[in-house]
Amino acid sequence: MERPSFLPRSKSNSFSTIWSGQDEKYSLLAFPVHQKPKLRVRNLIGHCLYRRVILWTVAVLSLVCLIFSAGHAHFPRRKVLDLAEFRKVHAKAREDDENYITFVVQKGGDNSHDEQERPKWLQFRHLDGYFNGLIALVPVKDHVPEYPRNRSERSPFPVTVSYTGIPAPTPYIPQPDYSSDEYTKKHYEVQPCYLGKDETVPVPDTYAFYGVVQGQPKPVIGSHSLLGLRDDICFDRFGRYGPYGLGYGFSDGGLEVGMETEQEGSETVWAKTGKINYNGMDWGDAQQRCYESNKKRFVSAVEEDCAGGTSDSRSRLSRTAIVVRTYVGVDWAAHVIVNFRAMISELALRSGGEYQVHFLLHVRDDDIPIWADETIAQQVLAQYVPEEFHSICTLWSEAQMRLLYPGDFGASFSDPSHADIHGVYRSAHMPLQHFAMQHAEYAHFWNWEMDMRWIGNYYELFDRLGAWARQQTRIEAWERSEKYYIPYFHGSWDNFTRLVHNETYSAGRRSILGPVDFDGRQPTRAEQAAQTFLPSTCYRAHTSDDMWNHCGVGEDADLITLNPIFDTDESDWMFAEDVTGYDKSLPIPPRRCAIITASRLSRRLLEVMHEETWRMHHAMFSEMFPASMALHHGLKAVYAPHPVYLDREWDMEAVDAAFNGGRNHTASGRGSPFGFDNEHNHKGTSWYYHSEFAGLLWRRWLGYAQMDGRGEHGGTFGDGTLRGGRAEEESREGTGRLCLQSRLVHPIKWEDPAELL
Repeated sequence: MERPSFLPRSKSNSFSTIWSGQDEKYSLLAFPVHQKPKLRVRNLIGHCLYRRVILWTVAVLSLVCLIFSAGHAHFPRRKVLDLAEFRKVHAKAREDDENYITFVVQKGGDNSHDEQERPKWLQFRHLDGYFNGLIALVPVKDHVPEYPRNRSERSPFPVTVSYTGIPAPTPYIPQPDYSSDEYTKKHYEVQPCYLGKDETVPVPDTYAFYGVVQGQPKPVIGSHSLLGLRDDICFDRFGRYGPYGLGYGFSDGGLEVGMETEQEGSETVWAKTGKINYNGMDWGDAQQRCYESNKKRFVSAVEEDCAGGTSDSRSRLSRTAIVVRTYVGVDWAAHVIVNFRAMISELALRSGGEYQVHFLLHVRDDDIPIWADETIAQQVLAQYVPEEFHSICTLWSEAQMRLLYPGDFGASFSDPSHADIHGVYRSAHMPLQHFAMQHAEYAHFWNWEMDMRWIGNYYELFDRLGAWARQQTRIEAWERSEKYYIPYFHGSWDNFTRLVHNETYSAGRRSILGPVDFDGRQPTRAEQAAQTFLPSTCYRAHTSDDMWNHCGVGEDADLITLNPIFDTDESDWMFAEDVTGYDKSLPIPPRRCAIITASRLSRRLLEVMHEETWRMHHAMFSEMFPASMALHHGLKAVYAPHPVYLDREWDMEAVDAAFNGGRNHTASGRGSPFGFDNEHNHKGTSWYYHSEFAGLLWRRWLGYAQMDGRGEHGGTFGDGTLRGGRAEEESREGTGRLCLQSRLVHPIKWEDPAELL
């Protein structure tokens, strides 16, 4: 990465001496004293998880007060809630919890006032272009998005119909050409991997369509091209999942799903391999065989730490684990199974063992001796997990975490959930830490969730994210990562980088580089031995140009997040002070957080988290602990701005105001988009833990008819008009089944409408 021309030159050897200011001083081992925010009662009342608890508490206290005050005439008589009335209140609280944000549309009166009262994400027009199909496919150079576009640009409607039938897809292979001279000169050759033990069934290809559907909107947040993701292709459901069992029945070894949807031209994806029979599949065996045939390609994390290796000029690669979090009782529906078949095939088998997929299965009953009795563990697997995934499941329980991390963790600065410190809600990182300590063969660990989907090839996603993060300079990385990148508002990435620098400088803040200091900070054993995570490239630079071009460039990121890494202080985020084990007589330590736990963590970050947990008894809320530990100890952390779509035609200024409305135009501090008054804006995005648009778009892409969410109250499930499905996709007036550019969607709580019966 070249140093932008806007950065000032300095005669000092230290880049961090460029800035100084009064408000906040971020520096190497220097951090502002954080004042403990005041408890905001309105936050507790406004939060969907606790409104019900508060209603119960108020009702019970009111009843107690009435009982004790019954004999005192000077107290006014109050009506006691009877059971029926209380249930109504409780039902209303649950409705609020499910809808998260509700509003009342006033009849008559000042309409402009009504618009101001509506949540921001509901004030704009719904977009229609997402639901155009394959018959309207055009080359990317001819693509005109419905949104975003300049007012001077022509409308894509009516859409261009390019085909009288469905065009043909082609195999899409984002992995390197492992047989090329260019690859084999640098790396060891890759031996092909197979599905079955007889090694006769090769791993199938993913299929894509070259082109983009006319009128489909572009992402508003993040970028394909920035991260190296292809933006000139799209995926339909059969090209994406057909190779893994979607679209054919049990008799052929498929999953009997997708057959009820429109399927013109789908047979193309089976022309080369036939319909693969997945009966009897063992994904653990397939991954292990793949690794064994390619093991000389890789170096373990221990060997890297010891500077071991080989005299061969060809380089060896580190390996990455994809750790999928699951639990007993999760619904392993057909679409869930086909998704993880795709993940394992594309990441582990097609990469020659560079990745390996595991499941961490949470056994909720602490009385089950899962680690003491193999027979019991197998019974749990047989009851709760499809057999094809048994050999890649690691079982854990909260009782086990209490054994691994014993002792008194002390009181939290704030514990709004009142959950166990060893529980998955507050400390989901604990089992991941333990898993990493047991698997020295991996340098990095992706923490993944069951209800996430990637429209595209998984190898492209994870490989490109890692490669992009590796090339990011450490200089101002924390500052860039606390802000959403909106290309149509910020311009190019260089312009965004310039803007972040200028805003940081104008605010009188110093860029964070290296570990930070704060009252009560305890060093790790490595720090006591004078070891540092800051690379030598950050010390040896003689000019600010050198610092920008070399500090951390080429260094693997210790933390890659998929949402901004924001400062929780005064952010109005519910769990901002769920910090345990620190001296409460001192100011609360500095914190950073990335909403949604999906992220890539390095072994050394997990080792730091492990030590802070078992030796210092430190803990923070699940989404806050990894980023905060990276901040405290000077590890490299970046937010990767992947493509995120909006369901409505926002003004670009409004997008920035809503998503970067915090301190100094970031996602941090007061006005944060993750605060209670602002978080609803994410409901119309394709990626957030309570998004409504993600599920609606995903099910339409799968070919199912559903209510389109366009009713009076916005994108609420079950609202609006019945749209999509086979009839619409096969209609002569329609444009066929959906074909979407690659994107992450979350959460996906169900897929086939039959699952709701």
